[in-house]
Amino acid sequence: MTEKVGIVSLGCARNLVDTEVMVGLLRQAHYDVIADPAEADIILINTCSFIDAAKEESIDAILEMARLKQEGRVQTLIVAGCLPQRYADELARELPEVDLFIGTGEVPRIGEILKSHRQKQRRLYIGIPSYLYDHATPRLRATASHTAFVKVSEGCDHKCAFCIIPQLRGPHRSRPIDSIVKEATALAQEGVKEINLIAQDLTAYGRERRDGTTLYGLLRELVSVSGIEWIRLLYAYPNYLDDPLLDLIRESEKICKYIDIPFQHVATRILGRMRRGKSGSAVRQAMDKLRRAIPGVTLRTSLIVGFPGETADDFRELLDFVEQAEFERLGVFKYSREEGTAAALMEEQVAEQEKERRWQELMELQAGICRRKNQALIGAVERVIIDGRDLDSGALSGRTQAHAPEVDGVVYIRHGSAGNGQKELRPGDFAQIKITQALDYDLIGEIHG
Repeated sequence: MTEKVGIVSLGCARNLVDTEVMVGLLRQAHYDVIADPAEADIILINTCSFIDAAKEESIDAILEMARLKQEGRVQTLIVAGCLPQRYADELARELPEVDLFIGTGEVPRIGEILKSHRQKQRRLYIGIPSYLYDHATPRLRATASHTAFVKVSEGCDHKCAFCIIPQLRGPHRSRPIDSIVKEATALAQEGVKEINLIAQDLTAYGRERRDGTTLYGLLRELVSVSGIEWIRLLYAYPNYLDDPLLDLIRESEKICKYIDIPFQHVATRILGRMRRGKSGSAVRQAMDKLRRAIPGVTLRTSLIVGFPGETADDFRELLDFVEQAEFERLGVFKYSREEGTAAALMEEQVAEQEKERRWQELMELQAGICRRKNQALIGAVERVIIDGRDLDSGALSGRTQAHAPEVDGVVYIRHGSAGNGQKELRPGDFAQIKITQALDYDLIGEIHG
């Protein structure tokens, strides 16, 4: 009898790709992957441990799935990904109900590990992360049929003081261009219209290969893939945004005028403590360069409040920067003191209450910016990719080039059913939508023409 595997995937899109690969490999190994963990014989949880909130979510998920095991149906509980990569020994001591702990580098061995566990009763499979999937790797996507994440590289070589990722994911390593193009071509043949390029550091793509591989070269090839209509760049480090790359983004109809670029802060003193390698003036220059080089670009950034040593003046400088920059998209994180990082040992740790206050103030400022920018779109006609129907309202929803899947707002579309000779819009279709209303983060519109 085929064993059933239930999957719980936590964390970022990069983690989701790992989950999709493990699902593909499990199916290849003749396991039956199902949607409901409560009906499974085996449960696999792919965890995140980037910051405290992610660790708490992962532990909560493990305990919830462990209760299913105690109730009798589930026979094997597997915890994979960043959490065991970081805390394998502690987890093994504290969570006896978990049968297997698998690190980030063991993704390609998931089927082999699961089968061998029955004989060896070994619990820990934690190695040095060196794995990187390719176009031939089995993968079952969990995203909508018309959109996909494509991981072009793994790991990170930066030494940011607040970040644990290099220890969890290993050194930066890039896939060859032809592998990525083959994957994009196969995705297009499956009906994918939008690919979102992801990495820990997208602008570092290809540097360590020392064979001329660059993000510019990759994009030049990807824009030629028939069937792919949108190519989006996520997680681009502020370095290496050279003129040829920006020119290509501006001139290509397929490359979304959208760049996710994590600045983290603007105060030079804090950037230095963060080991970000840029001054505040360099951050401003990078932002101004992007605005000039790509008219109408949507900029998403992430910022950290409450980093050790951040004074009231540093925070005021950050507020002023956000007010002046008017980012279209902004993620704000309260600094999380992570053991194993340089920042965890720094003096002048900021109180949790003060981090919360600063986070609230910055988020309120950004909400007003987003509201004004959305209101300015009323009356505009935007090209929207249809994602499907909202579960609560039943309205069609979709996204413009300025909306990345999962992390940004959406466009709700009124009069979504076929009428006036128009065909019914389906997921993956594109439509011209006239914006009629604006919310803080979402838009409302109607089919135009």
